[in-house]
Amino acid sequence: MKAIVYTEYGPPEVLHLQEVAQPTPAAHEILVKIHAVNINYGDLLARRFGHVSPREFNMPGIFWLPARLAFGWRKPKKPTLGSEYAGEVAAVGRDVTEFKVGDAVFGYQGQQMGANVEYLCVPANGMVAHKPSNLSDEQAATIPYGALTALNLLRKANIQPGHKVLILGASGGIGTAAVQLAKQFGAEVTGVCGALRMDYVLALGADKVIDYQRKDFTSNGVQYDLIFDVLGKGSFAHIRKSLAPHGRYLLASFKGKQLMQMLWTSLRGGQKVICALSGETRADLLHIKGLVEAGNLKGVVDKRFPLAQAAEAHRYVEAGHKKGSVVIVMGH
Repeated sequence: MKAIVYTEYGPPEVLHLQEVAQPTPAAHEILVKIHAVNINYGDLLARRFGHVSPREFNMPGIFWLPARLAFGWRKPKKPTLGSEYAGEVAAVGRDVTEFKVGDAVFGYQGQQMGANVEYLCVPANGMVAHKPSNLSDEQAATIPYGALTALNLLRKANIQPGHKVLILGASGGIGTAAVQLAKQFGAEVTGVCGALRMDYVLALGADKVIDYQRKDFTSNGVQYDLIFDVLGKGSFAHIRKSLAPHGRYLLASFKGKQLMQMLWTSLRGGQKVICALSGETRADLLHIKGLVEAGNLKGVVDKRFPLAQAAEAHRYVEAGHKKGSVVIVMGH
């Protein structure tokens, strides 16, 4: 079968097409014929991780060394990227009862990755589920990472109906899911993004959108019950006047300084800093499937690339002009 592999860290050019052995499912696994794979932030980070310093790493430095060892010190340990996918079941292990050949599925590989292939074996009781019936394969492949992360983090912030919520980085994978999920929680949502993506964020359901290049939201006089900083590029000192007296500043990416602020604010009343890691479960994936099928969560595809053009797809994503997700489609 065909796969996109990389044997060294670097720019998109390190990705290349290669023939590899097709796997056979174990007793508890299913073999998925991949139809579409989303390109997310994790793919870009993993591809160049050998050149990412502890300072550039989007988490506290103490996590950098274990991550570098896990991904590979001198060269990648896991030569195939791709963590979000959609496809159909091509074979099942002898102990599998929930899936059958021909079932349409979607799933999430997390840091294990490996989905940039024509066929992938995954545990039947893992992060895989029947695909939402109202989405195409390409759309379904854009859902898991952003939706799972946003759902878990918003729950940790105790979002409530009627809350005013501001989302920094509202046009990315996590941000677009956060906009839609926050609306499902009953919040009034304001998204912050660049001018090119304002209409896109509004179309996702945001009540208001602010162009960060033209206006500083901290100067509008509005106080928010929750400010969700997806990229971790803000600061508590800068945004705190825009937080309600008991507001929450939620960070999806954070460093040691933010952890200290979380500890400090936890010991006093009023505003809180929350640094949280997402802990996805299969139950969450099934919950998200239900939201999608109810029309409350959607995936938007900006552009599609064939498997052989994975490097071009990464280059397009890194250019920063996409409106929606970029997916790799297989030529079965």
